[in-house]
Amino acid sequence: MSVVVLDFGSQYTRLIARRLRELSTFSLVMPGSSPLHRILEADPEAIILSGGPRSVFEPSSPRPDAGVFELDAPILGICYGMHLLVQQAGGEVRPVPHRSYGRSELSQQTGFLFDGIPEHSQVWMSHGDAVTSLPAAWRTIAASTENPVVAVASGNDRRIGVQFHPEVVHTVHGKRLLANFLDHAGVARTWSPQHALDQAIDTVRETAAGHRVLLAVSGGVDSSALALLLVRAGIDHEAVFVDHGLLRQGERSEVEQALTNLGVSLHVVDAADRFFHALEGVTDPESKRKAIGHEFIDVFREEARRMGTFRFLAQGTLYPDVIESAGSSFASAANIKSHHNVGGLPAELGFDLLEPFRLLFKDEVREIARLLGLPDSIRLRHPFPGPGLAIRVLGEASPQMVRILRRADDVFVSLLRRSGLYDDVWQALATLTPLRSVGVAGDDRRYGLVLGLRAVTSVDGMTADWAKLPHDFLDEVASKITRKVPEIGRVVYDITSKPPATIEWE
Repeated sequence: MSVVVLDFGSQYTRLIARRLRELSTFSLVMPGSSPLHRILEADPEAIILSGGPRSVFEPSSPRPDAGVFELDAPILGICYGMHLLVQQAGGEVRPVPHRSYGRSELSQQTGFLFDGIPEHSQVWMSHGDAVTSLPAAWRTIAASTENPVVAVASGNDRRIGVQFHPEVVHTVHGKRLLANFLDHAGVARTWSPQHALDQAIDTVRETAAGHRVLLAVSGGVDSSALALLLVRAGIDHEAVFVDHGLLRQGERSEVEQALTNLGVSLHVVDAADRFFHALEGVTDPESKRKAIGHEFIDVFREEARRMGTFRFLAQGTLYPDVIESAGSSFASAANIKSHHNVGGLPAELGFDLLEPFRLLFKDEVREIARLLGLPDSIRLRHPFPGPGLAIRVLGEASPQMVRILRRADDVFVSLLRRSGLYDDVWQALATLTPLRSVGVAGDDRRYGLVLGLRAVTSVDGMTADWAKLPHDFLDEVASKITRKVPEIGRVVYDITSKPPATIEWE
């Protein structure tokens, strides 16, 4: 039994599945065009239609199998999904003069979907169309200050639609709304991190038992947890940790010690020179990511040849990597950036990929890592991109610029830890820009580099707010960085949320 989420291309589709898992409900994401028999194989107790970038009145817009609308299972439509429900039942959807994007406030609400949700609560909008005429016997169950129709229901309450996105954290009571829908649908609540771990172990054993696996360890929680998963599953493996010269301060020794002590067969490769050579003269962010991705693959191939024959290359790929690289086969989503372990893989890879965390979020993998015994020093470490500090140096990531950034980043993160603020933010980072700013050192005038600091609060990295760090703390950080890293003459703090920005600058 499950809740099937049909994906029509929204950037937030997997967030829907994630929220359902938080509510102890097993969820399965399927392409919006899935044939009815495939959907029925999942034995759905309820169906959710995701949002999407298209308009339902476009002739080529994506649609579910017509049989979906004939099912007895309750259906919740979100944004584009709501428009599908309304149009199929005979209502009308039209474009609005100005796209509605961002925070909004409910002004009216009624019915079971809003049980326990206070009036005038905040919701998150992202749409360019609106319902202008309801189907026969349907009714409006919520409005906002800008839109008189932001939630609708059929006469028998088996079809529900909301114009806003309850899955994102900016809809303050969105999780409660989804829980109300699950309760109305009578959905079982049996999913847990232990279930996800057991499922991942079963998947790995079914796929890779009897074969050798080459594991790419980056030093972060994802690949480290995957290494322990292979150990727990009893898979013959060799883990390769590539020191590409782009790691954080002290990261190599910490990861090497922790994983070796937990039974991982770990090989550390010192490849900094070849990565910096590959990055010479490269300034475009996408080109840097892909150059690093190709270099990673070359290193793995060489290590594989030295260590024998491998069938699989295991990677700790997560859902945000996939969706932001438009790597999902579920629907067409905007390509925001490539990830070295998704968009940067050459077609002639030479291995079969093993990615048991591909549909999981960061916090879910952290829970799996806890169950596997990964030390908190690694498990709770802030996310770090696979291309490392190369994409936190804007422009060419030369050895000198990376060294400058590493020292500044260490100052920032160390002070966050010392001040007890590290665990209050989801990710913190420093970005070195090619800009130079006039300053004064003693009696001398100088042009120092400009460093950007960024800290965000988030649940999963798909959306994020900038962290409101204390002013006196930021003052201390800027002062210490400019003293300890004399190449930096000015420090700025990024106060842009995601969206519209991404968390990383590149």
